[in-house]
Amino acid sequence: MGAPLTQMEKLAENFLEYLSVERGLAQNTIQSYRRDLAAYQKFLAAKAKTSVEQATRDTIRDYMLDAKDKGLSASSIARALSALRMFYRFLAREQLIKADVSSYIDTPKLWKHIPDILSLKEVEQLIKAPDLKTAQGKRDRAILEMMYATGMRASEACGVKANDVNLEIGFVRCFGKGRKERIIPLGRKAIEAVKRYLGSARPRFLKKGTATELFLNRSGKRLSRVSLWKLVQDYARKARIRKKIWPHLLRHSFATHLLDNEADLRSVQEMLGHANINTTQIYTHVTRDRLKRDHKKYHPREQSEQKKA
Repeated sequence: MGAPLTQMEKLAENFLEYLSVERGLAQNTIQSYRRDLAAYQKFLAAKAKTSVEQATRDTIRDYMLDAKDKGLSASSIARALSALRMFYRFLAREQLIKADVSSYIDTPKLWKHIPDILSLKEVEQLIKAPDLKTAQGKRDRAILEMMYATGMRASEACGVKANDVNLEIGFVRCFGKGRKERIIPLGRKAIEAVKRYLGSARPRFLKKGTATELFLNRSGKRLSRVSLWKLVQDYARKARIRKKIWPHLLRHSFATHLLDNEADLRSVQEMLGHANINTTQIYTHVTRDRLKRDHKKYHPREQSEQKKA
């Protein structure tokens, strides 16, 4: 005889039987739900240290974050959440729990867009990777500094014109989606890098034409998005940054680092050029998630609990 079923396993079996008999779902679908519920039970026992009846909305959110940390795709997490919602709805209807705690939980539709970011150290390593002894290195340092200082998209940075930059006041003008104009402050480091580029590097890229863009390629034409992607990835390798890197990561890092340091959400929204503040709030999710992980990792009482486990 096998080990007796746990309470969670008994509830799960009742639910799966309901899906099979009353809902008539295919066996493949039922087996998929079985795996999702087994993974949830494992999480409840090992990490949440609670029962299915005592779980809260935060428990389910933590489970989803744990799944994301393990590398599960947004679609897999969405499917797992769908299984949990049906499970809890069934339990609440059968009066096996007091309330359906799975309601009002954000679906991972949003999670697809919750970005990875660079740490402050990684940003520093990336920006310092270009060789300032060369004209290309001065250009590349300037564009990396500007992107991190302003949160510009790759296409916006490539489209900045030389007369869009006011280094005396410390602002740059750019045009975002729908040609919407915004003015963004430039930090001291970015101003220094752009001045260096304009003074001794950009003239060497200029050809007979009258290129108006700030950042030029060797042919004297506007630097392309493809070239920007390539240079960011080349410098990431040079800086020995192991995570996958692309230009937009500097935009994600810009927003998250500002919010980490208590910047006003509306100000960050304006600098990023988001029409809807809900888009900007994605970065507060990133900050909260990291705070929770850091708290769990470094708080002495959390550490003592982990050692006991």
